[in-house]
Amino acid sequence: MINTAQDLKEYKKRLKKALENKFLGATLGTFATAYKEAQGRLFAGVDVQGLSREIAAGKDAALPRLAELFETFKAHAEAAGVKIHLARTALEANEIIAGIAKDNGVKKILKSKSMTAEETFLNDHLEREGFEVVETDLGEWIIQLRHEGPSHMVMPAIHLSRQEVAELFTKVTGETQEPDIAKLVKVARRELRKHFLSADMGISGANFAIAATGTLGIISNEGNARLTTTLPRVHVSLVGVDKLVPDLAMALRILKILPPRATGQVITSYASWITGANECRPGPGGQKEMHVVFLDNGRLALAQDKVFSEALRCLRCGACANICPIYSLVGGHNLGHVYIGAIGLILTYFYHGRKNARAIVANCLNCQACKSVCPAGIDLPHLIKETYCEVLKGEEKQPLKNRLLRRVLKDRRLFHFLLRRASLVQKPLATGEGFLRHLPFFFGKEHDFRSLPVIARLPFRDMWPRLHQKVDKPRYRVALFGGCLVDFVYPEQGVALMKLLKDQKVQVEYPLGQTCCGLPAKTMGEKEVAREVALQNLAALDPADYDYILTLCASCGSHIKEGYPKLLAGEPGAAVKVEQLTGKLIDFSSFLIRVLKVKPEMFKGSKKKVAYHSPCHLCRGLGVVQEPRELLATAGLDYLPARDEDTCCGMGGSFSVEFPELSARVLGKKLDAVAETGADLLVTDCPGCVLQLRGGLAKRGGKVKVKHLAEAVAEEMQGN
Repeated sequence: MINTAQDLKEYKKRLKKALENKFLGATLGTFATAYKEAQGRLFAGVDVQGLSREIAAGKDAALPRLAELFETFKAHAEAAGVKIHLARTALEANEIIAGIAKDNGVKKILKSKSMTAEETFLNDHLEREGFEVVETDLGEWIIQLRHEGPSHMVMPAIHLSRQEVAELFTKVTGETQEPDIAKLVKVARRELRKHFLSADMGISGANFAIAATGTLGIISNEGNARLTTTLPRVHVSLVGVDKLVPDLAMALRILKILPPRATGQVITSYASWITGANECRPGPGGQKEMHVVFLDNGRLALAQDKVFSEALRCLRCGACANICPIYSLVGGHNLGHVYIGAIGLILTYFYHGRKNARAIVANCLNCQACKSVCPAGIDLPHLIKETYCEVLKGEEKQPLKNRLLRRVLKDRRLFHFLLRRASLVQKPLATGEGFLRHLPFFFGKEHDFRSLPVIARLPFRDMWPRLHQKVDKPRYRVALFGGCLVDFVYPEQGVALMKLLKDQKVQVEYPLGQTCCGLPAKTMGEKEVAREVALQNLAALDPADYDYILTLCASCGSHIKEGYPKLLAGEPGAAVKVEQLTGKLIDFSSFLIRVLKVKPEMFKGSKKKVAYHSPCHLCRGLGVVQEPRELLATAGLDYLPARDEDTCCGMGGSFSVEFPELSARVLGKKLDAVAETGADLLVTDCPGCVLQLRGGLAKRGGKVKVKHLAEAVAEEMQGN
């Protein structure tokens, strides 16, 4: 059985231990970089988003019809000599399969890699019933011998070194084995081959169950899956009902994107299609005894859920882990229970309960990398936050941080009052560089990986009467959404914007009723607080009054654009205003490049060497990629591309407070990449990223400065 931490204290101990495993971090980090590079090559010239939308639409159309598709599959399969079962629970599925084995006098069972079998802990059940069970996939066989669960849905033993495998095989064979991959594969082939020839029953999963023909589709990179389904006289396939698809066309559409997203291959080595019970000389009457056990385990109910049904689109490719900055640090055993990666943070709650989900579900940076590569278009960050909400509902005692946030964030005046008071209290602790000299008392030493900024003496809203100018016959009317950090920590970013817009005939307003965008509340599972804050901002920023709603914060912009429609769905009178707000929302660089079309003549062209960090919520949340780089070129700055520019800086809002050691490690990788460029200045479009990057560089020391893109561009203006 898998032992997952069930409280944050124990979970953080395990994370710390994983961070100390240098092999794990190096291997997963190398794989993550290679995977990203491979994706670009494999999908060059392919409309990936269009293909994902087609798959998502097909899955969404099939999910409400799962019961109907099951009956159709059952009719066709039974006509071809297959026996069909529907198991309501994991235990029932295990008992059905054990019963089939007993009825057929089975002693030895071969098993092909199957995440559904991992979900039900099938091996444990069969072994308790007295059967010998042998995993035939190389990775699964290795972890079976080690008595642990998979660390990846496609590459279950990726966390192990060749030395560890050699030691394991030495113990199994009684002969000393060299840590040579090719030789170890030969050892595994030799050991497994004898089991193939003596097994009575083979158990597989399936990637597709095609209702129109009663056909199972299985894709794999080893011939072991095919041997498992053909050699033994009994074949049982354990399949989640969510794998039902209407026809072959949909299966082939999925097959086009699944292998590249899973392992970076154009196609897998083996694709098997099984229709009916085939000839098998040792079987009864010369026919194979074939069964398909469909597992419900909550799927049929989940398929009807208005929020979480989307999770059943999952193709089990593991791409959400491949791209995740946290997975690359701590591996799947710490970023999931049975199912790992982003989808595992969601499915664990539904398939394995709140206790197994309560700690791991908080471990999300909300960087949206998983959403960007999901071949089925699942909004994984959104569902993770929704799952966190559900977990919190069942907790007897709510976390103190949640109780405080709930009290403060709802009341804008109280929130702003406390920020102003904090500015006064911090004075004795402030340095001349704008940082706190010491960490606040409630932070432990593990938070000392970055310097923290002071709260501004004068917030942007208090500067506004001086900055505000009436523009005669403006080209555009714009409302500036500041967000907490621009308003109370980095008002100089707003000042830089006003300087840039001074002669552009843009009427800028800063509605003082605006408050926090609500993203911190949403990421902490406080959906109702986030909803109330969204309504406050909608009242303060009537989008009908403006041509654009401009933001300097990518995180605020992304949350407003993607989060507000979900939070305020069904809110009386809000639908039109939300649509107007999200339709008019624009980030800083897009406004300057696409709307104002600023020219190089406006700038000095100093050719200052600049590196760029692409905020997660800008490049993925808002889909803005080229505009910041175009603006750097227009302003005459010498842009030096850095490695992994679009990888998260590790801030993640409250994530960096909850998991400081993970945040520090992600930040370290980012700063190393910046150092490699030789740049003197690092710019970014998000004040949260400025906080993280500037604080990290302050601790490191060195010459590199960090500024918001608006500040860097404003400094390059002619006459400055």
